[in-house]
Amino acid sequence: MDLSVWFALMALFFAGGLTPGPAVMMVMSASLRYGAPTALIPAAGVSAANLVWIALAATGIAAFAAQAPLVLLVLKLAGICFIAWLAWTMATADPHRPRARADQAPAKSNLFGRGVGLQLLNPNALVFFGLLLPSYFDADRPVVPQALLIMATVTVTEMFGLAFYAWLADAMNRKFQSPAFTRWFNRLAALAMLVSALFAAIMTTNT
Repeated sequence: MDLSVWFALMALFFAGGLTPGPAVMMVMSASLRYGAPTALIPAAGVSAANLVWIALAATGIAAFAAQAPLVLLVLKLAGICFIAWLAWTMATADPHRPRARADQAPAKSNLFGRGVGLQLLNPNALVFFGLLLPSYFDADRPVVPQALLIMATVTVTEMFGLAFYAWLADAMNRKFQSPAFTRWFNRLAALAMLVSALFAAIMTTNT
């Protein structure tokens, strides 16, 4: 991979990591409820799912799925249903700050699993990894080193963006310390999460 291509890739995913989407909304909501350090658990789940997407892109499966109408439809429907469920649980969550629950192992594993599930079924991820990422691979060079470099780049940029939003939400929560603020933020975040997923699904309709 040429250095210019790598810089372009880094810029793409750095901007993507800072653009509010379903993953950002979920991490911010988790930060409001559990605190920024625990909110990095679903962020890690999102990054783990990215590794799967990159592996699929490297083998061409992601691009095939993005171009196969039936496969694309199934992925979009499954993703929208899962994100709608996540949005519902977020919007109806207890608005108080039960930080003590963040120390419970089941809560942490659940948060990680939600991050993985969200990103694997996220139509936004299909756009990035199925339609955009394959063009960054150089067909004349070995795929594995390129995939490893992309994995490292995407993981660092994704975690940076999600960590930024996690601490931003934690700072807002410490400032306001209001269950009403948390309740309305969660509702707006849930709406933004669902709208973002629907937009990405519609965006891929004619691909």
